[in-house]
Amino acid sequence: MPVSRRTVLIASATAVVLAACDAKGRGGQAVASSTTSGAPTSAASTTEAPPAATTSTTGASGGPSTFVNHGPRTTPAAALTFHANGDAVLAARLLDVLKALGAPATFFAVGAMADAHPSFITRLLAEGHELANHTYTHPDLGTLKQSAVAAEITRCRDSLTHHAGQPGHWFRPSGIDTPTALMLTEAGKAGYATTVGYDLDPHDYQDPGRAVVEQRVSAGLQPGSIVSLHTGHQGTIDALPAIVAAATAKGLTLVAVSRLLA
Repeated sequence: MPVSRRTVLIASATAVVLAACDAKGRGGQAVASSTTSGAPTSAASTTEAPPAATTSTTGASGGPSTFVNHGPRTTPAAALTFHANGDAVLAARLLDVLKALGAPATFFAVGAMADAHPSFITRLLAEGHELANHTYTHPDLGTLKQSAVAAEITRCRDSLTHHAGQPGHWFRPSGIDTPTALMLTEAGKAGYATTVGYDLDPHDYQDPGRAVVEQRVSAGLQPGSIVSLHTGHQGTIDALPAIVAAATAKGLTLVAVSRLLA
């Protein structure tokens, strides 16, 4: 049976990613879903650069942060988001793969990791990705009192501001899918007008392996999806070429959260 041009292109993209790697040694509103298919023929054509860093979506709103967990279902786009914590070597390898694929992403950084590895924060911004707040020590935020919740958010904000010159565009709580009213109030006080969740979670942090992560993301991707992924997991890194290819097959452009929610 003849091999299609799309198959060749995807295989080529995967080979580029693997070569790059060798060289460097947790949602809320429910909405009716719809899925589109067909469109671009190359992995690179599914991506779009994030907006300029000068367009900030943060700022004291005078009220609670608003929670969203997906973008418009009428827009043929989706966003990859990463909880940035853990093994810095694997996190850097993940950036290598995203660069080779030309895929933008939004990184919800843990403040303690930013303090320990500031060069990772600098690099992700330099390579066109978007930065956001994921608490300072990544606790189960639902178990903490008001003062501790506030401190987790503001301490991460201040760390990101110190290392990146900005507090990050969004807030995402740790250890819980849907933020409580307390969390939204404290995020608003800290200057985050929007708290961003996700509607597609392949549980990659459980290390189910590349094939499982690929299958779960590919099956769930739809217009407006916000995908929850994690740095520090090799299976996630290995699944990225197939995830980008799945977006291509469904006619979805991969964008930063700022583009998706614009």
